[in-house]
Amino acid sequence: MIVVVAPGQGSQTPGFLEPWLTEDRFRDQLLRLSDTAGIDLVAHGTTSDEDTIRDTAVAQPLIVASGLITLSALFDQTAGGGRAKIAGVAGHSVGEITAAAAAGILTESDAMAFVRERSRAMADAAALTPTAMSAVLGGDEEALLARFNELGLEPANFNGGGQIVVAGAPDALAALRADPVPGTRVVPLKVAGAFHTRYMAPAIDRLRAFATTVTASDPTLPIWTNNDGSPVTDGRRFVDLLVGQVSSPVRWDKTMASLAEAGVTGLIELAPAGALAGLAKRGLKGIPTVTVKTPDDLAAAFDMMNETK
Repeated sequence: MIVVVAPGQGSQTPGFLEPWLTEDRFRDQLLRLSDTAGIDLVAHGTTSDEDTIRDTAVAQPLIVASGLITLSALFDQTAGGGRAKIAGVAGHSVGEITAAAAAGILTESDAMAFVRERSRAMADAAALTPTAMSAVLGGDEEALLARFNELGLEPANFNGGGQIVVAGAPDALAALRADPVPGTRVVPLKVAGAFHTRYMAPAIDRLRAFATTVTASDPTLPIWTNNDGSPVTDGRRFVDLLVGQVSSPVRWDKTMASLAEAGVTGLIELAPAGALAGLAKRGLKGIPTVTVKTPDDLAAAFDMMNETK
């Protein structure tokens, strides 16, 4: 059972799309996606610097676009792939929009329009109050949550494998780094706001209004939600969950638990790949992974897809 997973914000690095754009089909696809996003994704994927692509309004469309390009290659029957060889999809945070397109819930165009609105709404919400995020590695979860509460911080991502991402005021995060919970390490993240927390509440109504303008089809591939890790069979409900997830914690730990329960035998991570494969090494021990960072990695993905569904 091969599952395709789509990473979230923070996975992007300067120039990561350059290897893809040597092929005209991928460049043409990215140009179309740029038109929908209203930004130059070709430039942002090749020449823009780290600070530029950290901007939420740039990062989120760029990550979804890269995932859509990778999907088009994976699902290309003539290249040895094929959608029928995939048993399910899941995405982390903004990667859920990519997953929704892979499952047929959203068209490619609607997925890009959705991430365009999501990224702008979240960027505007982040601009209202200075906030930041940090990854906390190790430690007892109950003790961590108690410490977060003391400092007025919120868990944003439960990533499994002993990693929780916490978000809130920069001074509170500094206090956590200065006096961490025993057995933990606190690592600041290069993101532009306290995503998946109460700070994103101003984005919800705006995104909910936009969501009513897109057509949501029921999924034609199994798909799991970050809300609680459960499979979702109703396309409109999945879109509603996408809206609510903006200010709610990402439960990737529960998503991985559901994948394990479903019998996953391999993971293929879409570009910009690496983060979710790393989490799988700790949360899905023994499950092989393929990270599709460049077109050169497609052969390994096709081999995994052809071995078993």
